Amino acid sequence: MIALAGEGLRIWAAGHLMKSREVTSSGPYRWIGHPLYAGSSIMGVGLAIAANNLVVAVVIAAYLLTTITAAIRSEEAFLREKFGDRYDRSRRGQSARPFSLQLAIANHEHRAVAGLVAAVLLLVLKATYNGVFWRMGAGHQ
Repeated sequence: MIALAGEGLRIWAAGHLMKSREVTSSGPYRWIGHPLYAGSSIMGVGLAIAANNLVVAVVIAAYLLTTITAAIRSEEAFLREKFGDRYDRSRRGQSARPFSLQLAIANHEHRAVAGLVAAVLLLVLKATYNGVFWRMGAGHQ
């Protein structure tokens, strides 16, 4: 459920985003500077909890920390170069663009949905495999 909430945030953000064409300040961008990355982080937390494995949690945290930090730096530099002061001013302002599912799809958010589905299916497979393993008596040795 936590991972789904993260994906929900990502879809909401992608439905307001006009990548490289304008600075977005509607939807979740009114309150969160980088809602796509926040959503990815929430998804990672949810998957780490679902995996119930410290090593998996550490790998997810390390991956998210390094990739999201680099992506934010790169993205902010690009936006400041392209939009100048308008980028910083827009982070404090609001616009009234409504959510658009077409825009979310155009921003390839379906790829994140597919990744989340794949991760959940892997966790279900792991849980199923572990359950079969334990029922066969291997857990009693």
